[in-house]
Amino acid sequence: MTRGQQFMQWIDDRFPATKVWNEHLAEYYAPKNFNFWYFFGSLALLVLVNQLLTGIWLTMHYNPSAELAYASVEYIMRDVPYGWLLRYMHSTGASAFFLVVYMHMFRGMMYGSYRKPRELVWLFGMVIFVLLMAEAFMGYLLPWGNMSYWGAQVIINLFNAVPVVGEDLVTWIRGDYLISGATLNRFFALHVVALPIALLLMVFLHIVALHAVGSNNPDGIEIKKNKDENGIPLDGIPFHPYYTVKDIVGVAGFLFLFCLAIFYFPEGGGYFLEPPNFTPANNLKTPEHIAPVWYFTPFYSILRAVPNMEGGVVLMGLSIVILFFMPWLDRSPVKSIRYKGPLFKLALALFVVCFVVLGYLGMKPPSPLFTLLAQISTGYYFFFFIFLTFYHKIDKTKPVPERVTH
Repeated sequence: MTRGQQFMQWIDDRFPATKVWNEHLAEYYAPKNFNFWYFFGSLALLVLVNQLLTGIWLTMHYNPSAELAYASVEYIMRDVPYGWLLRYMHSTGASAFFLVVYMHMFRGMMYGSYRKPRELVWLFGMVIFVLLMAEAFMGYLLPWGNMSYWGAQVIINLFNAVPVVGEDLVTWIRGDYLISGATLNRFFALHVVALPIALLLMVFLHIVALHAVGSNNPDGIEIKKNKDENGIPLDGIPFHPYYTVKDIVGVAGFLFLFCLAIFYFPEGGGYFLEPPNFTPANNLKTPEHIAPVWYFTPFYSILRAVPNMEGGVVLMGLSIVILFFMPWLDRSPVKSIRYKGPLFKLALALFVVCFVVLGYLGMKPPSPLFTLLAQISTGYYFFFFIFLTFYHKIDKTKPVPERVTH
């Protein structure tokens, strides 16, 4: 036995390192027909690591006080060695995170990755999505720019719509009777400690649940049903080295685009970092148009589509909650879009169009035409989930093969 083997044996006697490696990488068999859409799970993990590491370095120089928060961000950008790079990696990383997660969720909707036996995988993923939204909202206030201040003012005031306790709830969230240093302090604590811990826990549960039931594939076939005499899936290949190497290709392509954005378009045309956020928070000067960051705008547009604020808040909440029920709403006999009929394909395409339209409208000042478009798109958004419960009765499906295809 070599010294390296002796060292690993010493480790294994005290911690199951080899067992964990085998179960989750070397001997974890994944379907052999993964395609482009399966890059986004590993990319989400990559961006999470980027956000955690850059966030740690930023907190070393950030001052979470109303008097010094904005100045500390300017200090990071101007005086800290490579501080501008860390800040842009973090701010651009937030947009990249949501882009990757939205693509990951869309892949799940296309291939039925939320269907039995992966209901818990989907539910854990949706909890991650909600935590990510909370994490992004808390972090959005920290630069203490004028858009950060007024954006937080608008979002926090939505809780006034909660019956009976709404006003007290808003005061409790702010920690004061208006957005102040107390609000900034508690949002900082939640952003850098509480929510990252919750996110890491849910990511761990998401991956464990996935590896317990096995990965889905573009055919929607359970590869564990066809095994050889050694119990190895006939249509599976070890995740390592095949998919670890394949993921490197996806990571390289992603990093090229990510670096392009960081070095040449860090503000994203005003979508990643809005112009009003380059001035300090001022409770006496309201920005011309208050809107959340682009990744919140589809849900913000649903909120504005309803004239009554209480109704808008309820509808916005339902637009997220309804995603949790997809495993039970979709009653089609097949999982993958490959074998579903034209009605589902058309419905999903229209859902994506409406989601993008809602995102665009949420960035724009309200107008009668935009409000009408938002109402139509909101109506279809919810119709899509109702449609999932009955479309299988009128849609024609294709026969699903016994083995995965290439």
